[in-house]
Amino acid sequence: MRIGFIGAGSMGSLLMGAFIRSGALQPTQIVASSRTHSKLSALAERYPGLQLASSNRGAVMGSDFVVLCVKPMDYRRVIEEIESALTPDQVVISITSPVKLSQLEELLPCKVAKIIPSVVNGVGSGATLFMWGSRLNSDDREQLLRLFSSISRPIEIEEEEVRAASDLSSCGPAFLAYLLDEFILAAVSMGMDRQTATSLASEMMLGTARLLLEYPCTPAELQAKVTVPGGITEVALDVLRKSTRGAFIDVMNTTHEKFAEDLDRVESSLFPRERT
Repeated sequence: MRIGFIGAGSMGSLLMGAFIRSGALQPTQIVASSRTHSKLSALAERYPGLQLASSNRGAVMGSDFVVLCVKPMDYRRVIEEIESALTPDQVVISITSPVKLSQLEELLPCKVAKIIPSVVNGVGSGATLFMWGSRLNSDDREQLLRLFSSISRPIEIEEEEVRAASDLSSCGPAFLAYLLDEFILAAVSMGMDRQTATSLASEMMLGTARLLLEYPCTPAELQAKVTVPGGITEVALDVLRKSTRGAFIDVMNTTHEKFAEDLDRVESSLFPRERT
């Protein structure tokens, strides 16, 4: 298997590193291209054997899978550079939610898939969201599921669900990190050392996730396990509920509004209307 990565920014470099560290890919199986040569040089130094392409077309040629790790508004430029180099047997993978599978299938001669990663995949955790193009066969799907299983838990969703699912899996680490930092700052205000508070809070979050997944139990059941009627946790939870009720509905309404704007912008970029 040979995989081409177009884009070596935060997510592209994270995925390459995660696959290599997991043992799913050897550096020699990866070829990467980027407009920023310094990023490619850093990757090659970190992972000896990783191949560098001088152009996006170079990353495509000979690759079984091509992962597009570029911003949505850069897709048109990249597609124009690589479309003539692609063959029907290759698979292009988009990792950005506003670019639709139907758009990619209209513009590219190959198979396509949409796979949305998360920053926590960098440590072999979290989920990856899978959406399939119509041209993929069962072998293609199996290979991709097996590859991403090495760094995450693949979850297949409908493309219409991608925004809400991404809020949970991809944006979620930022949202929870914000809440955790608020928790840490509260402990610091009570006199605790910040480093100690951060260690305690991080271990707590890790253990909480493991309980939910491995025990298993629901979030409501976990609250009940910790809470003693009339105790400290119950009283504090009442305060927290009143302070945050409806907050995540507002968050998701905001992400959906921004997503709708992004969909329109991407559509206009990929299929520009002729000027009159």
